[in-house]
Amino acid sequence: MKLATNYLGLTLSNPLVVGASPFCDSTHMARQLQDAGAAAIVMRSLFEEQIDAEQRALRYHVETPAESYAEATSYFPNYPEYQLAPDQYLRQIEHLKGALNIPVIASLNGIRPGGWTDHARRCEAAGADAIELNLYHLATDPTVDGDQIEADMLETVRIVIGSVRLPVAVKLSPFHTAPAQFALAVERAGAAGVVLFNRFYQPDFDIEELEAQSQLKLSEPGELLLRLRWLAILSPHLRGSLGATGGVHAVGDVVKAILAGAHAVQLVSVLLKHGPRFLASLLAGLQQWMTEHGYENVDEFRGAMNLGRCPDPAAFERANYQRILQSWRV
Repeated sequence: MKLATNYLGLTLSNPLVVGASPFCDSTHMARQLQDAGAAAIVMRSLFEEQIDAEQRALRYHVETPAESYAEATSYFPNYPEYQLAPDQYLRQIEHLKGALNIPVIASLNGIRPGGWTDHARRCEAAGADAIELNLYHLATDPTVDGDQIEADMLETVRIVIGSVRLPVAVKLSPFHTAPAQFALAVERAGAAGVVLFNRFYQPDFDIEELEAQSQLKLSEPGELLLRLRWLAILSPHLRGSLGATGGVHAVGDVVKAILAGAHAVQLVSVLLKHGPRFLASLLAGLQQWMTEHGYENVDEFRGAMNLGRCPDPAAFERANYQRILQSWRV
């Protein structure tokens, strides 16, 4: 039985990848993940604002309307709050490459073209096997339209891809007007793959102090459903790799993501809850499922449940939506 998969042009021993997280801050922890069966690891994100601050590249702050208010700079973490400074990040890539036999994927998080995009080249020089470009942006400015936001994102993708010879995956948000069209545009810009989806962290309100509270909540299994829908929609149309991230907590979740079309399935929350050894049980469960269903390799069932055989996916989705609503009874 073969669990090997091709992701971003990299041959992985299996589809299970450790997603962007604190796990890679420690080479000891990264080795534990590798020993438990991780086929690749994605480092925590290095942020546009963080790099620009160090390089004194003030373009982002000068050109962002919010920065016309002095207090706006206080929204971002203070420099010491970032876990890995840019130079430390590069050294950590080197340490991980020296300690591991699996691919190490660097992660850059930004939205606008700027000096920070040059850091992709430095990640390549440090030994990274690929780059995951995380386009995290919450559009709050009512004067900027969606076309401009996406144009800036695509320009950033082109600049990063043009600066390296490494494969670049782009991690998307589900909140585009036309996610399928934008994913294809990202691929035409040169991306080797698309990762679905970025998780937006929702603040809560403190009703006593009248302040917004930032909080980190781990993913829940129900979040996988949104990923499955768009994996199934995009799988027949994209030539590159598809990665699933968010809501994967059990063997069945891994199988579903692959059936929808995923080449790699990223894990974070479930490993934070159960530790690196849980990877081994997921791999064993995947092998058992494949044996029970007569599959010799992962490629045989990848995309078996995507919408490639559906003549009108939009009508299919709307029909299912109506059936669900009409099934309600009081």
